[in-house]
Amino acid sequence: MRILAVQNRMGIGDMVIFLPFIEAIAKKFSTPVSILVKENSKAIQFLRYNKTIDQIIILDRDNKIKNGRHDKILGIYNLANDLKKHNFDKIFIFNSSLRFNIVARIANIKNIYQYPLFQKKNQHIIDAAKKFLKKELNIMVESDPKISISDQLVNESKLKYKINDSEINILLGIGGSGQTKRVPAKIFIEFMNLVKKKYKCKFFLATGKNEEEQKILHEILNTELKEKCFPLDSLSIDEILPVIKNCDIAICNDSSFSHLSSGLGVKTIILMADTPLLYGNYSPRMFPIIPDGEDTVAHNTLGKDRINPKKIFEQVNKILS
Repeated sequence: MRILAVQNRMGIGDMVIFLPFIEAIAKKFSTPVSILVKENSKAIQFLRYNKTIDQIIILDRDNKIKNGRHDKILGIYNLANDLKKHNFDKIFIFNSSLRFNIVARIANIKNIYQYPLFQKKNQHIIDAAKKFLKKELNIMVESDPKISISDQLVNESKLKYKINDSEINILLGIGGSGQTKRVPAKIFIEFMNLVKKKYKCKFFLATGKNEEEQKILHEILNTELKEKCFPLDSLSIDEILPVIKNCDIAICNDSSFSHLSSGLGVKTIILMADTPLLYGNYSPRMFPIIPDGEDTVAHNTLGKDRINPKKIFEQVNKILS
């Protein structure tokens, strides 16, 4: 039996969130599941050790620079032809799009399971997936993603980056996909100064190449904290994963790194400046911090300047105690 799961959301975090649901399908049918995902999900880089995943097929669509092979009307037929080569028996479509339903039919996939069509509006990313698999397969799925990684890579990383068990190794996810998610450098710096007064520690700074992200990184490195910092911005996702796994705790903006670190088993404090809280509390290893003056957080909260470094420090103490 050959099974395909379609997860067409854009980000790494989305891919991590859907992992337990894809794994549940694999467990139900006792066979690995192939997935159709976008390149930006970086699934190829961080799912290579997941034994429930068979093939990772890239959905070449929604590229902002150019039209992809799977864009527009012709893209429907191109995608159907690409999938037809794999002879899938079942397809699980984690969205309400008619487009993928048509693709599945043209690809001659006999058993099609999908969210209710045309019901995308206000769809809760986790609850919708839970209801879907409960209805179609009568299984309840716990929202607790776990990312597999090679022990050898973790050990090699520990030696390469001189990660010492006598120190508290802290991942700082200082980047973020959106400007409103990026907590200012001054807040990280104040927090780091509080931590280093109490703990012998090292900071691993994870961020992207975006100009603003780099500005935040260099603002931190231009302080006396530099000697305790190791920037990870030159590494790929698969190179960063074993470093994260070696960390004792993570403090991240709502970003790919918050999802990856919690998925790798690291207790992760997530700075929820401008994203619905569900992206920062779906795992038991997540500890969200919301802006001062707010009862909850959502899009357009615009609270990055109101994240309290003292509250982050208090949460670190609770976790490490």
